[in-house]
Amino acid sequence: MAITLEQFAADCHDALKTHPGTPGRERVKDLVKQVLADPDFVATYIPAGTPERHLLYEDAELGFAILAHGYVGPKGSKPHDHGPSWAIYGQAAGETIMTAWDCLARPTDGAPGKAVANHDYVMKPGDAYLYDIGVLHSPERKTDTRLLRIEGLNMAKVKRFPYDAVAVSQAAE
Repeated sequence: MAITLEQFAADCHDALKTHPGTPGRERVKDLVKQVLADPDFVATYIPAGTPERHLLYEDAELGFAILAHGYVGPKGSKPHDHGPSWAIYGQAAGETIMTAWDCLARPTDGAPGKAVANHDYVMKPGDAYLYDIGVLHSPERKTDTRLLRIEGLNMAKVKRFPYDAVAVSQAAE
């Protein structure tokens, strides 16, 4: 029997409530991998034609949000974190090239932060990664992709500050 969104959300809630902090988030990451392995779950909740940001569920008690994302064609972003929150990205279809970044300076109200690229890796269908509070990353998609993402807080309601990528030579200065 396919996993339902309601069961997945309840399992995420239980993991986060009974294991506060990073241990609970790691458990949610494992739950994301489980639902991505369920073709019925992916077909039902992250089908082709999913919009770029589609809120599936928002937890009334803990505030986490479950989203489906669909991207058509190439799309990327600058280095970013999730402000006061964390996120788990789960690859449902296509591939995402993710860059991990080292923070050189956090943003201030008047200036963007600075970050230098550390390494790249490819997220393939079934992969899930936790980006804990303050962890910088940037996705690049060269073709159509679909993702399942869990945000510790619904990021549509959170103001974030930008980061600029700097070259390794600039980082040494």
